[in-house]
Amino acid sequence: MNISELITAHETAIRMGSFFGVLILMAVWEVLAPRRASTISRIVRWGNNLGLVVFNTVLLRLIFPTAAVGVAIFASEHNWGLLNYVHLPSFAVVVISIVVMDFVIYFQHILMHAIPVLWRLHRVHHADLDYDFTTGVRFHPLEIIVSMLIKFAAILMLGPPVIAVLIFEVILNAMSMFNHGNVKLPAFLDRTLRLLIVTPDMHRIHHSVEEDESNRNFGFNLSLWDRFFGTYRKQPRAGHERMVVGIQNYRGLRDVTSIQGLLLLPFRNKPDELTVDHHGPRD
Repeated sequence: MNISELITAHETAIRMGSFFGVLILMAVWEVLAPRRASTISRIVRWGNNLGLVVFNTVLLRLIFPTAAVGVAIFASEHNWGLLNYVHLPSFAVVVISIVVMDFVIYFQHILMHAIPVLWRLHRVHHADLDYDFTTGVRFHPLEIIVSMLIKFAAILMLGPPVIAVLIFEVILNAMSMFNHGNVKLPAFLDRTLRLLIVTPDMHRIHHSVEEDESNRNFGFNLSLWDRFFGTYRKQPRAGHERMVVGIQNYRGLRDVTSIQGLLLLPFRNKPDELTVDHHGPRD
């Protein structure tokens, strides 16, 4: 059995195992040492946010049975993608693949804020009235589909190894729950980790109701993109304990907590001025 067949056979187990492992770790961490006090029932939010995850997972498996790993196998078998035409050590190819796909997600995130129709979908993620690990997996199914199609296109053009795509998918899920965690790292550790990766304090700023803060810190894994492209902000104006998260015009509990409300949220027409603006204070 070659590596592609091995990964295909165990992909679901690997991804589900890592997902539930990180989920349990973050849930316990948040209960024992929360960074911020909850403003609404954790049971209600966790139930609906994770219920949306189940719905999205079933839907995606019906639409894309093989998902990103399957596309990577197809690209490899047909020699599609730039990396299939360069001769580099296997380790270097894996690292390059993960870094490039990480940039694609960063750029995609900016597009989700900049293009009105995409922002309608993405605001389901931002409208959460609290900020914890379940926020990191709370996305509208249409946004998940758009994201998956962008990922497919990137894989077909890049031609990453199958193992790199699997590693990236595991990192994507794990880091999304970690950097949305309602947890506090020691200041020195947060500063050190931020040199390489996105920490909870760094990404929490992106979920502020303040526009000049929510249009910063778009990265999900590597922090270098925000620093390089000028979208980095160090701290929120009101401090992490007092900052308000969510979207100013979407504060109704039924709209932003129930699964039905979340599925319908992109089709509501309340005034919503949030767009990408690269001006304004960053520190």
